[in-house]
Amino acid sequence: MVQLTGHNLHYSYTPDRMILKDISFRFKSGEIVSILGPNGAGKTTFLNCLANLVPLDKGEIFIDDKNIKKIPPREVAKVIGYVPQIIVPSFDFSVLEYVVTGCAPHMGTLSRPKQEHYDIAMDAIKRMGIEKLTNRSYSQISGGERQQVSIARALAQRPSFILMDEPTAHLDYGNQIKVLKTVRSLKEEGYGVILTTHNPDHALLLQDQVAILDRSGVLSTGLSTDVLNERDLTELYGTELKLFYEERLNRDVCAAPQFTI
Repeated sequence: MVQLTGHNLHYSYTPDRMILKDISFRFKSGEIVSILGPNGAGKTTFLNCLANLVPLDKGEIFIDDKNIKKIPPREVAKVIGYVPQIIVPSFDFSVLEYVVTGCAPHMGTLSRPKQEHYDIAMDAIKRMGIEKLTNRSYSQISGGERQQVSIARALAQRPSFILMDEPTAHLDYGNQIKVLKTVRSLKEEGYGVILTTHNPDHALLLQDQVAILDRSGVLSTGLSTDVLNERDLTELYGTELKLFYEERLNRDVCAAPQFTI
């Protein structure tokens, strides 16, 4: 088991705009953490800090007992994979060529991919059920398809943790459920998955840890069954939400009541 731990994290865009305020946490491989919060709360910024992509104003992040700032980027990449919400291709790779770049942390500097790396990439593509895209240009597929390809790339990286920023944002409902099922299966295989979502019902479907980032930059964590309630969700999103058990689905559901205009 690998642990990702944060102690007293602070981050601000400007001196008068604090985004993350005194945040501490302990995330473990083999669990899912769904990060909820309103627009502008700093969910993406929090992921960027976890991935060591932006410098903290204060605080420390550790992979097990090692400070992430003191670990070479290649070694960090062996532990943490990142799927951003918006991917702008820099080169006209085929989907297979793009996914195989996920193997880079496990290759020598300036080394070219070997057959074993292409096999790993192809397994990841099959895992996502997107074989039909294998030889397509990555720059010419849809945003939703690009999102699924990027998840495949993270799988090819074989990290302990996969960070996903709104992984269902550009997907139709069927593919949203498919990605959530993939996330659940990754947990069963021992991966840690930390994802942001605007949909509390996704956190309920995943049935694991939840981290709520509010507008003041404070993070609250715990099991979804313990942390999520109607009062706090209504306050968090500024709109009435109902949380109830649906017998036909055999699970708790979060939904908005019927409204009139």
